[in-house]
Amino acid sequence: MRRNSERGKKLADDARLLRAWRNWHAEELAEALAGPHRHVLEPLMQLLKNLDLHPSNALVDFIRARDWSAIDAQTKLVVLHEINTTITTLRTRNGMAPIDDALWGERANVFQTIRLIIIPINGKLAEGILGAAGKSNIGGSDEQRTEK
Repeated sequence: MRRNSERGKKLADDARLLRAWRNWHAEELAEALAGPHRHVLEPLMQLLKNLDLHPSNALVDFIRARDWSAIDAQTKLVVLHEINTTITTLRTRNGMAPIDDALWGERANVFQTIRLIIIPINGKLAEGILGAAGKSNIGGSDEQRTEK
């Protein structure tokens, strides 16, 4: 009996922490949407709301068209979190693994490409590290690996 009550307390505590984490992210997004970069975030949030798994460059093209060097680090992290959440939710709803990042030498998935555009490694954009991805879909590399 004691073991069940301990387990119940742990589950309740985990649920409370998850709610607090989600609330914190919602507050971060609200702050970013009210901040100086709202002109970038508002259309991005609309694009994410209408995103699907079909092949499209709309999201990557949107990200490429912005000057991310002018945007503060906190806003970039909020953007990456929102994009990651949208992509993993879409993948899960469609019976795919939530995350399926490409390995070095494989074609980068959409999120990896976006992450490297927003936060370049050693000043190199995604094209300089992973190569241009061509038309991409949110489904990522599950399909790419089965085609080989």
